[in-house]
Amino acid sequence: MTLVQLRYFIAAATKRSMTEASIDLHVAQSAVSTAIAQLERSLDVQLFVRQRSKGLVVTEAGEQLLRDARSLLAQVDEITDNVRGRHYDLRGTLRLACYAPLAPFVLPKLISSVQSHHPSLRVEVIEADVDRTVELLLDGSVEGAITYDFGALHNISYEHLYTAPPHIVLPATDDLARRKRLRLSQLADRDFVLLDTEHSRDYFLGILERAGITPQIRFTSRSYETVRSLVARGHGYSILNHIPATDRTYDGGQLAVVPIADDADALNVCFARVTDVRPTTRARVIAELARELFAGARTA
Repeated sequence: MTLVQLRYFIAAATKRSMTEASIDLHVAQSAVSTAIAQLERSLDVQLFVRQRSKGLVVTEAGEQLLRDARSLLAQVDEITDNVRGRHYDLRGTLRLACYAPLAPFVLPKLISSVQSHHPSLRVEVIEADVDRTVELLLDGSVEGAITYDFGALHNISYEHLYTAPPHIVLPATDDLARRKRLRLSQLADRDFVLLDTEHSRDYFLGILERAGITPQIRFTSRSYETVRSLVARGHGYSILNHIPATDRTYDGGQLAVVPIADDADALNVCFARVTDVRPTTRARVIAELARELFAGARTA
């Protein structure tokens, strides 16, 4: 078994295709096929099942090897980085997950910062919901994630980046739009537009419940921008944590954002990683850049 074989195997398992793996690795497809065949012979197991409709399907033995190989190669990369010295220009690829609603608020800034400080370091991002983000972390598909701290989930540690308090979102023409603060009770008889992603539903409805309000849910959407657009067009109010730099929506509507006077829990945006896995130099650098970039921020 060689490190090259393991790297080729990880690429093929991640891409679910030897052709795509060879493109990503900048080698011939035959080199990937040969390396994986040698690996299967040396281990005496089948790592993939080839299916026309799905491409490469990783077997149970392959899944186990994938987890262990990622951990092993992360340690190899760590050794390499340590030998080269902490000031060495980091190279290679860091795979990062991001909770999808957060992505447009944090990823462009963070990736720009990475390119500025470490131009040879490539960042690959997977946008996902909460469960998928946790799954990607636990199976070693990514080295870290930008997400909200939704509490104890499996073997995940959260490093705080910044706090995102909830705000009331109204049409710009609304009579209450110019208030400095609003109590949720002032909106109790109005329709509500809910951002209905996993965990966010319970979070937003919990805020309203603690204020003694049973919301009149008029529309739900998994899209941040759809919620904003519906509110701008007068279909109700909403509660959101991240406020874009513009008050305009995609379709030209205009919004107003008003802080909540009630005691409403804020969300903490964090860098997440697997607790029992030693972070690589790349992951530590990304976390450090994220801390510096968002230090003192309350909303992105």
